[in-house]
Amino acid sequence: MVKMVSHRELIALIVQLLNKFNPENQSLEDFLNESAMMLQTLNVTEEKFVLDTLAGCTEYKSILDVVVNAFYVQDGRYCPISERNLYIVICYLATFQLEEIGLQHFSRIVKSLDTAKVQQFLRFFFNDLYLNTWIKDEWSHFYDSVYVKENWIDPLLRWQPKVQKLIEKLTDKLSNRTTTVKTLRVTQPKEFNLTVPKPRAIPPPSPAPLPVLPKRQPVPPSIYKPPKERKQLEEIKTKNIQKAKDLLLKANTNQFRCAVIKPEKRENIQDSMESKPAFKAQKIQSKIDNIPIKLNTAAILREGALYQRKLEEELRRIENLQQGAGDPSEFLEWQKQMRGKDLEEQLAEIECRRLQGKLSYEEAVLAHQNVIQENKKKADLLREEKAELMHLYAEKRLQEQREMKELVEHVMEGHKNVKQVKAKIQEHKQQLVQQVCEESEELLRQALAEKEDQNRKRYELIQQIRTIESIPSIRHKFIDLTETGGHGLFGEMSIVELRERLALLKEAQKAAEEEKRDQIIHEKQAKEQLILDKLDQISQFRAELGRAAALKQEEKKKSQSGERPMKDERILNLQKKIEEKTMERKKQAGLLKIIPQKTRTVSNKDSFQWNHWKELEQSRERQFRILQHGFMDREAAQKRELIMAARSGAKACVLRSDLK
Repeated sequence: MVKMVSHRELIALIVQLLNKFNPENQSLEDFLNESAMMLQTLNVTEEKFVLDTLAGCTEYKSILDVVVNAFYVQDGRYCPISERNLYIVICYLATFQLEEIGLQHFSRIVKSLDTAKVQQFLRFFFNDLYLNTWIKDEWSHFYDSVYVKENWIDPLLRWQPKVQKLIEKLTDKLSNRTTTVKTLRVTQPKEFNLTVPKPRAIPPPSPAPLPVLPKRQPVPPSIYKPPKERKQLEEIKTKNIQKAKDLLLKANTNQFRCAVIKPEKRENIQDSMESKPAFKAQKIQSKIDNIPIKLNTAAILREGALYQRKLEEELRRIENLQQGAGDPSEFLEWQKQMRGKDLEEQLAEIECRRLQGKLSYEEAVLAHQNVIQENKKKADLLREEKAELMHLYAEKRLQEQREMKELVEHVMEGHKNVKQVKAKIQEHKQQLVQQVCEESEELLRQALAEKEDQNRKRYELIQQIRTIESIPSIRHKFIDLTETGGHGLFGEMSIVELRERLALLKEAQKAAEEEKRDQIIHEKQAKEQLILDKLDQISQFRAELGRAAALKQEEKKKSQSGERPMKDERILNLQKKIEEKTMERKKQAGLLKIIPQKTRTVSNKDSFQWNHWKELEQSRERQFRILQHGFMDREAAQKRELIMAARSGAKACVLRSDLK
């Protein structure tokens, strides 16, 4: 049942809705729709009054703000800002709705509110001086002055005497004066005494047929097969790994091709060198003589400084020997032996690390096989739990479908009453849209008229500017190059004098450039002479160093001897452990052969990794043998050093001195 609402509650509801409205985040149409949904408890007239007041306050907010802002500045300095929308509603009703609702209805609304606040605002707003002066001027900034005067100011002035009496009554009420007011008796509506219909019995819902589940499709066989893409990726991966292994094997076998000599050809080469030493030396000498050695200036100066530093160190060493210092040859020999032992220990340590890695790999494979067995048991348990959960889910789903069907039937009955309310709201919306369209068309007409007037004024101004520009003017000016500018400056000169001074400056600049060029030529000649001196000094030092290196090499050949290192005990222990782990892994792999297709891929992968590790082990063993042979064979190492030195050109003079 719709209940009656007092005027005070209606105004409070309007003020509350205006406080919620934010034009930046919400449009006026959405705001009115939401307000209409909230006002469904009111009757039709009250709902129309509230919606019209909300629409008017938001539409004419600019001119209403002028009056309310002025009221807060002058008479309402002590009024709270939270009551601003209350004064906006009173101003709107007095300006736009007074003739429609009548003075009697307006006075009821005013008397239902706070007397002091309303009396203060009405006395400020219905002032003849204010209405005829600044209120009219401020409203004319937003609308046409004639429209403002005819539709708003003149009606307010006509109602001013009657409203003044209302203000006097409010002042008397404030001063506690009793006034006899003739009140009209208002008819109070009563409810109809209608018979209450008996509630209808709700028919029982028809039994819903049980849903027929579709036949379960069999599991496709492609689930148990690995995808083709994975197989292709595995093939590409194996090809790339094989290619990388070939490259690694080739690099390990052919490393240092310019210096490494294969063991099977070492004896033949040594015999041939011992049988024909002169022939071989002559051949190397001819090759080295044909190689041109080109050094730039920086290299010559760098090498000259190096030899100069070596000369100073040698002189310092001779002085120390003369003063009684010891010879460091014994210490150097001991240092060489210790380095050889360190190298052997490093090689043994490398071999131990490799075997430890292989051992950890075997242990990881065993752990992986154990994890596979545990996962298989867990998978069986999960399948059983999944079957139970699916059964429970099917029963729960059937119960939810029955409840949902009952809920849909109840909701369909409730929708029948909502259609009438929607029809009323739709009619109200159509009326509002029609009003807004008419007002927007009027505003567009005014804007077009102003735009045409503005374009006409621009056209006239452009015509005046073009007529001024079309008048011809004399712009010729005769120039004398011998006269100054007449600006009154100290360094002022004519163009002719400026040209002469520039010519003198160019001649002076050319003379300075010639002098600089001669200085550069002299410096260049001095530098070339210095480089020639450095080259002579470098050639002498090279010859001396070559003779010393040849003598040192002959001494090394006589004193070289060595034995092959024995294998470390740690390496032997690790090899035994690896053999035990491999046997255990093979036994475990034999037990796992019963597992279907997925384990086959794992075993293939294990065999592939085993081959990979085996090839890496073989390549590391080859490297280890090469390092052992290189460590023991000192003669081959010295020959490699000589060949490298001959190619780089740093010690070519050594062989030249031997041949001489």
